[in-house]
Amino acid sequence: MTSRKNKSAKESRHNIKHVEAKTENQKNYIINIIENDVTFCSGPAGCGKSFIAAGIAAEHLHRGEIENIVVTRPLVCAGKDIGSLPGELMEKINPYLIPMQENFKFFLGQAFYGLYCNDKRISYQPLEVMRGATYHHTYMILDEAQNCTYEQIKMFITRMGEGSKVLINGDIRQSDIRHKSGLEECMNKLERVKGVGICKLDKSDIQRNGIIGRILSALED
Repeated sequence: MTSRKNKSAKESRHNIKHVEAKTENQKNYIINIIENDVTFCSGPAGCGKSFIAAGIAAEHLHRGEIENIVVTRPLVCAGKDIGSLPGELMEKINPYLIPMQENFKFFLGQAFYGLYCNDKRISYQPLEVMRGATYHHTYMILDEAQNCTYEQIKMFITRMGEGSKVLINGDIRQSDIRHKSGLEECMNKLERVKGVGICKLDKSDIQRNGIIGRILSALED
């Protein structure tokens, strides 16, 4: 006899939100993530590059198709570097990761998100200390990659172990670093490599608020 509690737990396992493409470019982005081991995505703010990455990763973790999700990003924001915030390294990185944390909470809900974080199946790692690590059966997400150097992105990709996928997102037109961004260079060099997907979203893919696309068009004229 199945108890009401067990039945409820079984039903709730599927009670998460599924990512849905709103545009053809977003649909192509989702297909690339599924079909490739490494996927790059560039696009303006609000086009869904981070949101979709979180949604796909969350769903695959929840269905047991992967074991872990690891999220990182360079500790640069509006021209400030890692030294501009007080505290230890993880205390410094936490404010930068709030947007991605909110994405996971949206898809998984607070309960599942908390469960996976407590089990360390969703974790956040500073990019600066990932050298030497290897991640197996993991979705590895590098967000805001326009603020990475070529060497940083190369290092991140080579952390990938068996059964893992790498998702690298950013806006090549919005870098906050003084030296050359490595995102566009990596996308150009890896465009024809088998197993690597290259996606480019634009203002027509912005779903956050329709006015953003109009503002960006006016500012870039």
